[in-house]
Amino acid sequence: MAADKTEREKAQRVIADNRKALHDYTVLETFEAGVALLGTEVKSIRAGGANLRDSFARIDRGEVWLLNVHIGPYSHAGYATHEDRRQRKLLLHSHEIRKLTGRVAERGLTLVPLQIYFKNGRVKVALALVKGKQAHDKRETIRRREVERETRAAVKARQR
Repeated sequence: MAADKTEREKAQRVIADNRKALHDYTVLETFEAGVALLGTEVKSIRAGGANLRDSFARIDRGEVWLLNVHIGPYSHAGYATHEDRRQRKLLLHSHEIRKLTGRVAERGLTLVPLQIYFKNGRVKVALALVKGKQAHDKRETIRRREVERETRAAVKARQR
């Protein structure tokens, strides 16, 4: 059983996180999507050259597109390079796209990538259906996190 877990951990390696999205939005549902990439983009991602800051996804004519994701140029590419912030197609099942289309039509819901990671050698994106937080919601989240941290510290100090 322990060997299975280590195999899964090896198979899934996180490349880029979108921590700001977790601060700015409330995650309602997540989806795993493949990404249509060029060879130099995959090599650049393997080298750690991806950034999800201010990125989002949009549904256009029954296809889901990832926008504003920065994947830097591959250092050993030669003449074949890619555009840093080009649109990239996300690969989802048609029933998932229909579900997302219906949900995004609701007021205030957005598609935001949370992570880019490798799973069994393929680049995957954790795509989340999110709702924007108000300023007071953000403060409440911070306050709750601080209280949890303080209680953990108190329990740890008490155990000593």
